[in-house]
Amino acid sequence: MDEWDSIPISRLSHAGYCLRRAALLTNEQLWAESADTAKGRREHDRVHDERIEKRGDELKLYEYSVFSDELGISGKCDCIEAVRDEAGCRIPAADFPVRLYPVEFKHGRVRDEEEYEIQLCAQAMCLEEMYGTSISEGAIFYISSHRRLNVKLDDDLRRKVLETVKQVRRIQQDFLIPPSEPGPKCERCSIKEICMPDAPTSAEKYCERMRKEATGVL
Repeated sequence: MDEWDSIPISRLSHAGYCLRRAALLTNEQLWAESADTAKGRREHDRVHDERIEKRGDELKLYEYSVFSDELGISGKCDCIEAVRDEAGCRIPAADFPVRLYPVEFKHGRVRDEEEYEIQLCAQAMCLEEMYGTSISEGAIFYISSHRRLNVKLDDDLRRKVLETVKQVRRIQQDFLIPPSEPGPKCERCSIKEICMPDAPTSAEKYCERMRKEATGVL
């Protein structure tokens, strides 16, 4: 896998939320900070940085880099909990076999967000490939409410990861910007003003044509 061609795992979360949003981030490098994204970034900065904490037979690895050559994705896990398990795998940070349990940090209240589960499962799939192990469960920890949501990394969720990777790869390779699908999620999106989901189709096509002329992609 060429490092420069790998898809950021966080991009899969954006695609799970809205494929157009992922395309604007991928192909246009567009982003806008909102109150929610700023709060989430501050909470992330406060709770962890790259480090390893050891307590007996348990380790916590923060901001741990992961990748998958098979899937062509890479990124960082907010936290990996590694617990001694004789049937587990070997990792550089531990001198005994461990069972791995990835944890993704999010802000706000506990809620069912499939895009977060896709991101978490992709991290687990990277770890499985890296260390030849099997991971059946992970968790999403909501910083503001200090609550943890356990997530089963089942076959259905893994299929969603594979499909999302294919979708992002396609928009990346073909430089596609999918049409908008206005809905309630648009009100929570930080790039709503850039995306213009309610713009008439004619205006959208005009902006697309101008973009292609400016980039030389016709």
